[in-house]
Amino acid sequence: MIGPAAGARVMVATRPIDFRKGADSLAMLVASQFKGDPYSGIIYVFRAKRADRIKLLWWDSTGLCLMAKKLEAGAFSWPSVHDGAMRLTAAQLGALLEGLDWRRVHQARRTKVPQIAG
Repeated sequence: MIGPAAGARVMVATRPIDFRKGADSLAMLVASQFKGDPYSGIIYVFRAKRADRIKLLWWDSTGLCLMAKKLEAGAFSWPSVHDGAMRLTAAQLGALLEGLDWRRVHQARRTKVPQIAG
């Protein structure tokens, strides 16, 4: 699977959307409802009413990209439905796209750079 880069910024719309929307309609939704910039490179994630389908929208510096995925069995793990959006890490998005529980993916703790003995 082609996945997001390690430093990708990801925003998840927590409310389901009309899944007939295309790239331009989703870009307008990002700008109007989330006050975001759909051309910023941030990956925006949307779900259908049934949690077995998601769409991702992002700008790759040459155009708007739209990816859709439907699970054949089961459902995507999704945050509770409320107005607004929430942020995920690239690793959490990767888990979400694989159909795994993204809430179980934690960011590594930062450690000090080891010193060379000498």
